[in-house]
Formats: sequence, C-alpha cells, structure tokens
Amino acid sequence: MTKPRISLPSSRVEQAAWLLMAAALVLVLKLHLLPALLAGLLVYELVHLGAPLFGRRVSGVRAKQATVLLLATLVIGAVVLAIVLTLGFFRSDAGNLAALAQKMAEILENSRRSLPEWLVSALPDSVEGIKTALVHWLREHAAELQLVGKDAVVTAAHVLVGLIVGAMLALREVSVHHPAKALAAALSERARRLADAFRRIVFAQVRISAINTVFTALYLVLALPLFGIHLPFTKTMVVLTFLAGLLPVVGNLLSNTVIVVVSLAHSPQTAMASLGFLVVVHKLEYFLNARIVGSRISAQAWELLLAMLAMEAAFGLPGIVAAPIFYAYLKQELTDAGLV
Repeated sequence: MTKPRISLPSSRVEQAAWLLMAAALVLVLKLHLLPALLAGLLVYELVHLGAPLFGRRVSGVRAKQATVLLLATLVIGAVVLAIVLTLGFFRSDAGNLAALAQKMAEILENSRRSLPEWLVSALPDSVEGIKTALVHWLREHAAELQLVGKDAVVTAAHVLVGLIVGAMLALREVSVHHPAKALAAALSERARRLADAFRRIVFAQVRISAINTVFTALYLVLALPLFGIHLPFTKTMVVLTFLAGLLPVVGNLLSNTVIVVVSLAHSPQTAMASLGFLVVVHKLEYFLNARIVGSRISAQAWELLLAMLAMEAAFGLPGIVAAPIFYAYLKQELTDAGLV
C-alpha cells in the first residue's frame, strides 16, 4: 500500500522560492556573475520583443524554434559587435579615457587661480595630487575594478555564456515541455518577474539616456561651436554620457561632472554655462524618471538612490548597477504579496 502524496501549501512553496531567489541574487553579486546575468537577460528580452514579429509568419513548433534561434543569433552578434565597437572607441585616440582623465587633471590645476577659494581648498594641490587621489581610490576599489582589469577575459567568458543561456531560455519558450512541479513553477515565476523588472528598468533607462545624450550632443557639438567654443574630447563625452546615463541619476551626475570640468579648459564662464545647461537636463531626467521608470515600478528617484547607496555599501560598484533592477523586482514581489 502506497502512502498518499502530501503536497506543501502554496504559501510554503512561495516562501521557499523567495529564499532561493534571494540567495541566487546575492551569489550573483558575490561571485561576480552580474555581467553574465545582465547579458542573459538582455538577449532573452530582445528575442522576446522580436519573436512575435516573426512568429506570426510561421507555424509549427519547428518553424518557431528555427525563427527564435536565428533571431537569438542575430541578437548575440549585435550585442557582441556593440561591445567590441565600444571598447575599440575608448581605446582609440578619440575616446581614450586615460587621456581624458589626464586632461581633466591639467584643467583643474590650470584653473585654480580663477576658481572660488572654497572650491580651490577642496581640490588636490596639483596634478600629482589628483593622480595620487585617483590611485588611492583605485586601490580601495581594486576588488570591484577587477571586472575590467586582470579578470577581463573571465568576465568576457561570463558574458558570452550569459548570452548563450539567454538565447537557450528564449528558445525553450517555444518548445513543448511538460508542466513543472510546484517549486519549479514558483522559481520560474520569480525568474520571469526578474526579467520583467530588467525590461522595465533597463529599456526605460536606455530611452532616458538616449534623450539626455541627444541634448548633450546638441550642446557640445552645435551650441558651443556657434559661440566659437570648441571643447576637447567632445566625442568621448557624448559616448560617456550615454553609457553613464544607463545608471539612474548617478550616471548623469558622473557625466555632468566630466563635462563641467572639461569646460573649464575654455573659461569659468563656459563651465558655469555648461553647469546651467546640465542642471536643466538633469531636471529633465528627474521628470523622465518619474514618468518612465517611476511609473513602471511605482518608485521615486529617492527610492532608487537609497537602494543604490545600500547596494554599493554591500557589494561595491556591481551593486550600483544591479540596485535598480533588484529593487524593481523586490518591490514587485512585495506589491503582489500585498505587503506594500
């Protein structure tokens, strides 16, 4: 006589899924697997966006699998090409970040006489002082910066694996599979919600960053030259504005600081004009965050900032990148559970 099968209450299954998901997200950051996770989510979501457009013209499981496989291959190729082109740009003479940092140090040193006393006192005494402060910061954040340092090859391998896994998961969506058991189904739902949070945050932030970059490019490439002002490293600053803008609020502050410092190369008046223009753009980003990001995850800018601050303290630079996505996922879970 076989014993009757006892099934766990759905609430306990959900709790187990939440704990496993929380542990997985922490391990992703602890084991430096965030690039792989983001790459996989990116391919998965891009394939999901494009699959319906092609899926309407084909019928049958095999045809849909072939369509998704082709689309996934194109997406992976496009992502890899974009990464290679971006790295190539920043290694070229036009986009050399080391040369930009050196130029910023020289500008600050040459502008000390024309800057207010309260600002001068907060700056390093010389170019060497700026370099020393930069070296000190790099040493403090050596663990975080290993993703772009000696472990760059490992990180690239993680990204490649993430791209492939994302494509395989997208392919699985159009395959015939049997219904999952309770815990597996709950974990699949957690993963689906994480992917949804990624789509809402990242794709919305790409739109915001693109808008900010367009305005910044118009200012640097068109507006300033009309007044006879030609700043160095214009192309680098435009690209940096887009890439840094992918981080909500903080990224915009980073790119704005670079532009204002480089503007000092011409004059303090140009720097003040740049600061005024960027403040307006920054206010536009707050508006866009409230309309695009905030409305999609029911979060204000200060909530994202607090999440990024806490994640940076716990996990360093990768925590800043992951904070908006993880926070959007967490808030959605709590909202659906009726806790917030």
